[in-house]
Amino acid sequence: MRGSLVWRIAVPFIVLILLSVGGVSLYFTHYTEQRYTDNLHESLKTSANILARDVAERIQNGASYDDLALVISSYAELTQTRITLIRSDGVVAADSLADPKTMSNHLDRPEVKEALKGPEGAEIRFSDTLKRRFYYLAVPVLSNGNTIAVIRLARDLSVIEGELRNLRMGILGVGAAITLLAVLLAYLVAEETLRPLRKLANKVQSLKQGDPNIDLPSGRKDEIGLLSRSFEQVAGQLSTQMADFQEERGKLEAVLRHMTDAVLIVDKAGKVILANPAAAKLFHTQIDQTLGRSLVEVVRQHQFVELWRVSRDSGKQQISTIETSPERYFVQGTATPLESSLPGSTLLVFQNLTRIHRLETVRRDFVSNVSHELRTPLASLKALTETLQEGALEDPPAARRFLQRMEDEIDNLTQMVRELLDLSRIESGRVPFDRRPVNPLIMMDNAVERMRMQAERGGLKIQIDASESLPEVMADADRIEAVLVNLLHNAIKFTKPGGQIVVSASQDGDKVVFSVRDTGIGIKPEDLARIFERFYKADQSRSGGGTGLGLSIARHTIEGHKGRIWAESYLGQGSSFFFSLPTA
Repeated sequence: MRGSLVWRIAVPFIVLILLSVGGVSLYFTHYTEQRYTDNLHESLKTSANILARDVAERIQNGASYDDLALVISSYAELTQTRITLIRSDGVVAADSLADPKTMSNHLDRPEVKEALKGPEGAEIRFSDTLKRRFYYLAVPVLSNGNTIAVIRLARDLSVIEGELRNLRMGILGVGAAITLLAVLLAYLVAEETLRPLRKLANKVQSLKQGDPNIDLPSGRKDEIGLLSRSFEQVAGQLSTQMADFQEERGKLEAVLRHMTDAVLIVDKAGKVILANPAAAKLFHTQIDQTLGRSLVEVVRQHQFVELWRVSRDSGKQQISTIETSPERYFVQGTATPLESSLPGSTLLVFQNLTRIHRLETVRRDFVSNVSHELRTPLASLKALTETLQEGALEDPPAARRFLQRMEDEIDNLTQMVRELLDLSRIESGRVPFDRRPVNPLIMMDNAVERMRMQAERGGLKIQIDASESLPEVMADADRIEAVLVNLLHNAIKFTKPGGQIVVSASQDGDKVVFSVRDTGIGIKPEDLARIFERFYKADQSRSGGGTGLGLSIARHTIEGHKGRIWAESYLGQGSSFFFSLPTA
């Protein structure tokens, strides 16, 4: 309200009126008070001079001070003033209101001093005797040119001050009334002048909120009418442009919102001015917490900041792939200067290549492991064949032994191919699971019985720890038993004689969690995250045989049952494999 044009127009006039009325009031009050004082002075002076001449004559005629006291009292009653006769030495000889004997020496009074030196003396002062303010006027009493005494007249100012106070209040009242009327008039004039402009401002606000309907006083012939007509034209063009802008903005927001790549736009100073949800997710922040912050605060990776700085300084596109910390993401950043559309700004696009990088790592490991797994039996077959060709065929017992070994290697290759085909079918969803309610204890008993003899040969103790009240699970019993057998086989393989293996199950909400725990050699932390990959083998297992596909098949089987499989292990303290299945 204070910042409106009404007040900006009215306030200067109001201030001018206040200053004018206030100044006139102060001047008139001061002038009136001065006139009162001057008139009082002249009146007292005339009376004092008359009395001084009378007193001088009476003193010359030998009148006593007692006689003079009567004369002074008569004059005081006649003029309604207080009269004091003061000798030249300052002693009060007579006073119309007080006993002279009780009064102090008046030689130090300013008006008395001036009267003893000159024609008169005047002073406004508070009377200690009467406890009121008085106007004092003193004139000398002359005899033969010499001052023999001083006549002082005093008039009580309380009446005058009361009159002046009433006059001042009247002036202030009139001034306040004039000011109020002037303020009201100034406000009404300003309001009437600015009403069309206020209407125009309201229409601008409506247009800002998206209302295209404009109804302005464009029929006026003055400047406001011209402004209204011009605004209607601009509003029409602006409405069309806003509609186009909203459409383009909607497209841009849709693209940015659904992009999987992180997008940032950074200004010349390094402040983020645009970010999409993918960027907020990649850098673990919120969009509203990203805008306006520096690039360093948002990405927290000096390589990305350096990428932006080089692109900004060179004016050329820069591309770099960076491994972030501590997440260890592999991110490709592309910095492109936006000189044509946003001078000084830079577009940063970040592609999270972590999954591709990991898939590439898995692919390389897969090729390496397949090559390794195939090379070993093929090399063995070639060596056995060469041995037979070099004369072993002439030794029937050796030939039969070599042929048996060749058959074993062929069986290993056949098993590897079969497991690869099974894994491929499971991954592609071409293996239908015959899921039906199954008692978890039955599957656990069957798997343990199949592996019990192998465990006993290895000097291991194997047992089941599960409640008979466990709910049934939805599962393909044969497939889940195969998973348990695979986990038990690994536990037996990597547990030293005298160790223990425990197969257990427990209910966890709407799932049953199975576990196979051993007291074996354990798994290194760097291997633990990759043991469910195809062909992946920890270093400790390289000499133990096997295709390295069992755990991968187990993972895909459990996930096909809408469950989850994971492992926990501490090197030298054993391993625990878990998987969950939904209850029936």
